[in-house]
Amino acid sequence: MEVQERLNDVLSRIRTSEKAAKRPGHAVTLVAVSKTFDADAIRPAIAAGQRVFGENRVQEAERKWPALRLETPDVELHLIGPLQSNKAADAVALFDVIETIDREKIARAVSAEMKRQGRSLRLYVQVNTGLEPQKAGVAPEDTAAFVELCRGELAMEIEGLMCIPPVDENPGPHFALLAKLAAECGLDKLSMGMSGDFETAIAFGATSVRVGSAIFGAR
Repeated sequence: MEVQERLNDVLSRIRTSEKAAKRPGHAVTLVAVSKTFDADAIRPAIAAGQRVFGENRVQEAERKWPALRLETPDVELHLIGPLQSNKAADAVALFDVIETIDREKIARAVSAEMKRQGRSLRLYVQVNTGLEPQKAGVAPEDTAAFVELCRGELAMEIEGLMCIPPVDENPGPHFALLAKLAAECGLDKLSMGMSGDFETAIAFGATSVRVGSAIFGAR
């Protein structure tokens, strides 16, 4: 299958999952994860109408997205990978959404850069629902306090929560936990679900799903 066919298949599955979960049509946004794929691989998805994309690394995104955005200015770009504080300025300049605010140092760096650059990004807090030591994210029990720090002292607009469940576990309980934490924080946006489990995530209330290989093929 070509990129456009795979994209249409994923969108169809999203719409079917919305109906199965008795959710409104188009309640879920597809973030097409284009990490490791070059501009020529991405253009067919743009040509097919996809406008929301996710990248894992600031430097990789800087190599391809400025030119692509000259061609298609209305693209929305999400950072969905870990952010280092020394890349905060570049991330704030390039991305529209950062989904991986996961510690105070990063929150302060992003807040300072948004003020310095006069940009207001949409922000998500990443939660480490599986408490995996190798994975970024706030511990579930610390989520409410961290969101409050971001909103209060740092005056950041936190839009929602994001998680990546452990690969060897049933993702459902992790999605349920993220939804519970979001409700406790008064947040209604949930970025959860990837190529292998986005339909489950939609059933648990995902408002955006991050799908790469099901669209662009194996990396």
